[in-house]
Amino acid sequence: MSNIACIIPARMASSRLPGKPLLELNGLPMILHILERCRLYEGFSRVVVATCDQEIYDAVINHGGEAVMTSDQHERCTDRIEEAINNMSDAFAETEFIVMVQGDEILVTPDFLAQVVDDYKKSGAPVVNLVSRLYNEDDQNSPNTVKVVASAAGKILYLSRSLIPSPVRGVESPIYQQTGIIGFEKSFLHKFSSLTPTPLEIAESVDMLRVVEHGLELRCVMTETETLGVDTAEEAVRAAEILAKDPVSKAYGMGQ
Repeated sequence: MSNIACIIPARMASSRLPGKPLLELNGLPMILHILERCRLYEGFSRVVVATCDQEIYDAVINHGGEAVMTSDQHERCTDRIEEAINNMSDAFAETEFIVMVQGDEILVTPDFLAQVVDDYKKSGAPVVNLVSRLYNEDDQNSPNTVKVVASAAGKILYLSRSLIPSPVRGVESPIYQQTGIIGFEKSFLHKFSSLTPTPLEIAESVDMLRVVEHGLELRCVMTETETLGVDTAEEAVRAAEILAKDPVSKAYGMGQ
């Protein structure tokens, strides 16, 4: 469908791993891995990198990709996406659904993207977030991973940096994490920015809790495949090892 696009927000300033979008993994900067992996999904009318850094912009353009410059004052990825759409208003005139893939979601796949888009087509929900299974106990207990619980119908009930569901009663439950792969109805992006920040959003430092607290539908699609957001040097090493053996990498000439 021509009315679905992908925007990849990326910036050089990272508290834990500065400059990570241009960190080379197996000979290719991370942002270009993500660009190529998103391009493999055939349902997008365009894939655009939105950045406030000239170095990222130049790397994408020189690679033959599409990029747009945005302000360096944004605190949320959603604000960067909204500005990118406004700066390229003609390009996005017919677009109704935007899939955001954060610039460190190194293992994004066409299947993940299709899951988000397909759920939107079926549900018409304004926001659809991919959530992935967490298998590693350290990741489950880490405050750097945002855990998710959802209803049987696929509606997110809560997100937390603490471990949920609680293991206190000794019942083993699968643990899922929020990923940086989120689809937004284009008209909802402006509405989201206008919503008042909420207490739980602030307490947990999780943007999407604002949607939940305002009583709006936040859907999720679940994958049993573990994903990886690169925030540390150790995760970058892990990502390079996975990418070397990943069949999706082979599709754009980077796998073994």
